Amino acid sequence: MFIYYILAAIIVAVDQFTKFLTVQNIDLYEIVEVIPNILSWMYIQNDGAAWSILEGQMWFFYIITIVVVGVVVYYLQKFGKQSRLFSTALALILAGSLGNFIDRIRFEYVIDMVRLEFINFPIFNVADMSLSIGVVLMIIFVFMDERNEKKKH
Repeated sequence: MFIYYILAAIIVAVDQFTKFLTVQNIDLYEIVEVIPNILSWMYIQNDGAAWSILEGQMWFFYIITIVVVGVVVYYLQKFGKQSRLFSTALALILAGSLGNFIDRIRFEYVIDMVRLEFINFPIFNVADMSLSIGVVLMIIFVFMDERNEKKKH
């Protein structure tokens, strides 16, 4: 189970490193094209959630993050040995939550930089990707677990 905490720590480190590189090398709102018409890097400071929802509501994000981290650690400790998929999902959710929490504590905003050019999608970061993938894996786990339970009955 310790391996899942290591996975989360590595993702948080990668998240913070990419944010550091972004701040050091790109001006605020500057766009650096990576793959024309597909992917670019754009440094923004987001004090809300996706699409700047709940802008400036830092206490809400602090409380939600503390609750999520507490729940994730509890479930990882209690049920982490039962399923790799479940534990991986929890580790990714933990990493995503902590990566953005660090920004909110340090700056009162989150550093975002990954911009998809071909769709109207919010600019995001490694922590956001980790959190999103973790939630998708958790949904897959729930559906798989539910199907397994139905097969037993």
